[in-house]
Amino acid sequence: MKKIFITAIAVLTCHACLFAQHTFKAIVKDSATGENLPGASVIMNTGKRNGITNTEGKIVFKNISEVSVTFNFSHTGYNEFALTVDFNSVTDTSSFTIINLVKKQKDLDEVIVSSSRTESRIENLPTKVEVLGAEEVTEEGGIKPGSLISLLGDVAGIQTQQTSASSAITDLRIQGLQGKYTQILRDGLPLFGGYSGGLSIMQIPPADIKQVEIIKGASSTLYGGGAIAGLINLVSKTPTIGKFEKSFLLNQTTLNETNSNIWLSNRNKNVGFTFYTGGTYQKAKDVDGDGYSDIPNIKSIFIHPRLFIYPTTKQTISIGYNAVIEDREGGYMSAIGNKNSANYFNKNKSNRHTIEAEWENKMSQHDKLLIKGNTTFFNRQVTTNVFGMNANQSQVFSEASYVHKSRYNDIVTGVNFYADNFKKKLPDSTQISNYTRNTMGLFLQDDWRIHPKFTAEAGLRWDYQKQYGNYFLPRLSLLYRINPFLTTRLGGGLGYKLPAVFSNEIDERVYKNILPLAASVESEKSAGINWDINFKKKIGETDVTINQSFFFTNINKPIIYSTDVNNNISFSNANKALSTKGFETYVQTHYDVWELYLGYVYTYAKKMYDDQHPYLSLSARNKFAMVLAKEFPKHFRAGIEAAYTDKQYLDDGSTTPGYLFGAAMVRYDIPHFTFVLNCENLFDYRQTKKEMIVSGPPTNPIFRQLWAPIDGRVVNLSMQIHF
Repeated sequence: MKKIFITAIAVLTCHACLFAQHTFKAIVKDSATGENLPGASVIMNTGKRNGITNTEGKIVFKNISEVSVTFNFSHTGYNEFALTVDFNSVTDTSSFTIINLVKKQKDLDEVIVSSSRTESRIENLPTKVEVLGAEEVTEEGGIKPGSLISLLGDVAGIQTQQTSASSAITDLRIQGLQGKYTQILRDGLPLFGGYSGGLSIMQIPPADIKQVEIIKGASSTLYGGGAIAGLINLVSKTPTIGKFEKSFLLNQTTLNETNSNIWLSNRNKNVGFTFYTGGTYQKAKDVDGDGYSDIPNIKSIFIHPRLFIYPTTKQTISIGYNAVIEDREGGYMSAIGNKNSANYFNKNKSNRHTIEAEWENKMSQHDKLLIKGNTTFFNRQVTTNVFGMNANQSQVFSEASYVHKSRYNDIVTGVNFYADNFKKKLPDSTQISNYTRNTMGLFLQDDWRIHPKFTAEAGLRWDYQKQYGNYFLPRLSLLYRINPFLTTRLGGGLGYKLPAVFSNEIDERVYKNILPLAASVESEKSAGINWDINFKKKIGETDVTINQSFFFTNINKPIIYSTDVNNNISFSNANKALSTKGFETYVQTHYDVWELYLGYVYTYAKKMYDDQHPYLSLSARNKFAMVLAKEFPKHFRAGIEAAYTDKQYLDDGSTTPGYLFGAAMVRYDIPHFTFVLNCENLFDYRQTKKEMIVSGPPTNPIFRQLWAPIDGRVVNLSMQIHF
């Protein structure tokens, strides 16, 4: 009997041990900053259990029956980490185990987004933001050193199209809408638009930019009027403590373009600086031999020095000056450079000067005050063989914002003032009116982490403009993490744009025929919604990302222009809407030294007010894109890309053929040197091969609407020296 009792006790003891329940607690942190990481994925290798860290970076697993368990920790932008726990040797299960994740080297400069104002990691934002990071921008600096426009054109849902054969001014379209509906910012400060037209974005070199942030859809709640199709924020480089950066670049193309630039940056504990200067010289070229330039003469200089002062570890003061001086001329080849010629020429001489300042005060770990502003003076002198115009545009912008971060909320509130002044210089023969517009704005935003899987971002802006009244702009974005690999976002908001008479679609020769804006013309107002679902997972040795997004934007009372019998151009509000809708799909993979991108965009843009020609011109219904790149041993990297643009409608209702565009690049890196050999438009597709784009006499030519490249194949070789 005694033996039976002892045996029963032993069996019960083993049974209890077998079914013992354990608890594991962890807190996930950034190894460099010590910041807690919400939204980190944690997976048990047994039991098929997983979870996501909460707003404090914490996670708890209960009722674990296994004695030995491996936990796998992962977070976007960080290296994965595995921890094996033997519960037989664990004596304290009440405390949290600290897990320090290390950032991936290639993601160090890409994870923080400034456009959201909260400086949050991109994966934690309810608003979908697409970021072109330091790697992409740096690579573009060796391919197209003179302008960012080509890099932006590679982004799904963005289409770049040259609108002037003589000046090469280019329109940048988001989700099918004209470039006038896109707001361009530099470090969160509006810098471009109005009289500068399509010249603005073409004058920004990649080497001065750290990253490009893109938000598609109505976004006026963030930075005010203009962001109907979306916004693009160009984030400038800043100095790194103890790192003296010095580089020189020289580039030459087969189409007679030469670029050079110098970049300097350094910082110590109390002071730092960045300095960029560069220039472009482009000689006019008649590619198709019709007597007119397909590429204009361009002479430009860009300079951007910035001084950074650090009074304390919590304060940063920056002061900068930016100047762009450019002389651009195209037209009939024999008339270029000849002011007395009766034949057609188009000369744009512009200069832009901007003073910028910013003060950031991190009052505590959770509170920050930011005051910033800029003053811009822009002059543009347009001269043709039949008309001339010289005018100034000055802009002043100032903003003060306060950010408070707590356990569950990131709250931003602020006020801004924007002044825009346009004034013609005498003598003047145009009917365009001078104007002064002052806009005052108040904004409030709250990122509310309701649950570790669910975050809501709500915003409200009130803008007041004396002539056009009040604008109340609500916005809501939602983020839901379905599981560690699947995330979805849903967002919507309102936008508006004040009336303007300058457009990339209007030939400078007819500026004299533009009538003043009628008092009855109202602002354009829009509403938009975006939804996307994103899958990101490491499958074997391959990183896979699949994204599917949908968009819809409706512009109420869009401003259109018409020409009367006397060739005068007037503006009015259409009686029906302009809308665009569609979807974007892309797959991105990274395996060892290989990278692959496949993308497709469907865009349906329609003018409800135009029964005769209802489809918005120069908006491709279908567009496919592919990029394949490989890192070779011994310092080489190579890549090819191809894009197919489907048929487009033109203003007269006719359609264009689809076309294929290809490019290839080889980069060679050795200590202190980087060489890039690149070829754009591999197949030499040109609109001029399909049709004549110029007709009429040389004194008053008529240009067809451009829908494809006209400059043809171009090869460039660049050399960058890192001192």
